[in-house]
Amino acid sequence: MPKLTDTQIRLAKPRDRAYKIFDADGLYLQVSPQGGKWWRFKYRWGGKEKLLSLGTYPAITLAVARERRDAARKQLAHGIDPSEARQSAKQAAHAADNFEAVAREWHGRARQAWTEQYAERVLRLLEADVFPWLGTRPVAELKSADVLEPVRLIEQRGALETAHRALQICGGVIRYAIATGRAEVDVTAPLRGGGRSGSGALAPVTAVHHAAITNPADVARLVRAIAGYRGSPITRCALRLLPLVFVRPGELRHAEWAEIDLDAAEWSIPAGKMKMRVAHLVPLSAAAVAILRELEPLTRTAEYVFPGVRDRERPMSENTIAAALRGMGFRQDEMSAHGFRAMARTILDEVLGFRPDLIEHQLAHTVRDPLGRAYNRTAHLEGRRAMMETWSRYLELLASPGIAPEDAKRLALASTTS
Repeated sequence: MPKLTDTQIRLAKPRDRAYKIFDADGLYLQVSPQGGKWWRFKYRWGGKEKLLSLGTYPAITLAVARERRDAARKQLAHGIDPSEARQSAKQAAHAADNFEAVAREWHGRARQAWTEQYAERVLRLLEADVFPWLGTRPVAELKSADVLEPVRLIEQRGALETAHRALQICGGVIRYAIATGRAEVDVTAPLRGGGRSGSGALAPVTAVHHAAITNPADVARLVRAIAGYRGSPITRCALRLLPLVFVRPGELRHAEWAEIDLDAAEWSIPAGKMKMRVAHLVPLSAAAVAILRELEPLTRTAEYVFPGVRDRERPMSENTIAAALRGMGFRQDEMSAHGFRAMARTILDEVLGFRPDLIEHQLAHTVRDPLGRAYNRTAHLEGRRAMMETWSRYLELLASPGIAPEDAKRLALASTTS
C-alpha cells in the first residue's frame, strides 16, 4: 500500500544530510541538504541493486512519479532493464543530433547552475520561439540566417529583450554542440556583433532600471495606497508583504508554506530559488507574520503561499503585483514590483541609518568578511531581525494619517532602542 502523501512531501524539510522517504514498490523521495527533492526507483537487475531517477518534485508530482515507477516495473516484467532502456533512448535522440535534441541536453546540464525559475523561462522560450523553426534541423548544418529567422520574428513583435536572450541561448546550444563534437562553427557569432551595443544583427536594448520610489513622502503615499487596496485578498497580502521582506518578486511568488516557520518568524528560501544559488534566511517582522497568519486560511492547503488564480498548483502570475500597482495609479516608470528592494536599501541606509552590511545581507547580496569569505545565511541574524522590525514600524507609521516622514523616522528608531 502507498505510504507517502502530498502533504508529507510538501512539508519535508532539508536536514544536515540527505535522507529518504519511502512510498511503495521501490519508489522513494530523496531530500537533499539544499532542499531539492528527487524521485528514485530502486530495483534489482541481474542480482544487483540499481536506481532509476524519475525527476524532481514539485515538477514531478507524487501521482506522476508512481506512474513512472509502474511503467518501469512493467519493463522489468518483460525482461527489460529500465536504466538501459532509457540510455538507449537517449542514444537514439543523440543520433539525430538535431537542434532540439542538443538544446535539451544543453539545458539539462546548464540548469544545474540556474534557479528553477530561470531554467523554466529558458525552456519555455526555446519551446515557443525556437524549436518550431530550428528543432528538427541538424545542428551542424545550421547557417547564421537560419538562427536569425526566429530571433527576428521575436524582435518584430516588440520583444527586443527576449530576442537578444534567444540569440544568446542559441549561441549557448551551438557552442555546446561544438564542444561535444556535433558542430564545428558558431553560426551565432556574426549575429551577435557588439550585442546590446547594436552593432550585431539586432537593434540595441536600452538599459531599463527597475523603477522605485525612494522619497519618504512618496513612500508614505505608496504604503497608504497598499493599505487601501481593495482587490483580491491574496494579491492584497502579497502587496503588503513584499515591502516588509524586500525579496525579489519571483522569490515571493514561489514562496511555499513548507519554507515558512511562523512560530520562529523565519522564512528559509532554498538555494535553488535564489538568484545567487545560495540559501537565504529571512527574519519576519511581527507585521509580516500577522499578514501570513491572515493568509493561512486562504492558501495553506496549497503548496504556494500565493497560488495562481486559475491554477492553485502554480504560483501567482509574475504580472499580478505590477498590475495592482498600475491599478492604484503608480506608473510603470514610477514604481515596479522589484522596486521595493531599492526603496528599502535607500531608506534603511540614507534615512534610518542602518549599517550597509546588514542591508546587503537582507537583500541576499554577497557580503564577505575581512578574510574574503562569504558570510553564511544566518550571519547577523539578530541585527537583521531588529532592522526588519524597525523597517516594518517605519512603514506602519508612514501609512498613518497625520504623521510626517520625519516623525515616522523618529518614532520608528525610538521603538528600536526602547
